[in-house]
Amino acid sequence: MPTASIRYAGHLRTEATHVASGNTILTDAPLDNHGRGEAFSPTDLVSAALGSCMMTIMGIVAERHGLNLTGTTFDVTKHMAAEPRRISQIDVQFRLPAALDAKQRTLLENAARTCPVALSLNPEIRQEVQFDYSL
Repeated sequence: MPTASIRYAGHLRTEATHVASGNTILTDAPLDNHGRGEAFSPTDLVSAALGSCMMTIMGIVAERHGLNLTGTTFDVTKHMAAEPRRISQIDVQFRLPAALDAKQRTLLENAARTCPVALSLNPEIRQEVQFDYSL
């Protein structure tokens, strides 16, 4: 069974349906590449997938070790390169609970950096990940 079924909607837009759940995601080409920028671009999704994967793996590790990450937030910033047009860098900035000790922080940071998306991206894509323990 496929993971997703995608339909080209015209005007540089797609509608992807997650087969198992029926949830949908719309994409649009970005303003700087002939689109309207009214939805995630495909490269935005790659960047968001990196941060979401890191957070998911940290969540799994946190649950395994009885750690509470409720309220954790993160921002993802994508940097594009030209010639060829591609993602050159993804910045992920996490804000986590201040109560985590040094051992717990190391555990979570290692988990984030070894998530499946991080390990699947082309090594030429720089991944800048910061962890701010101020919540």
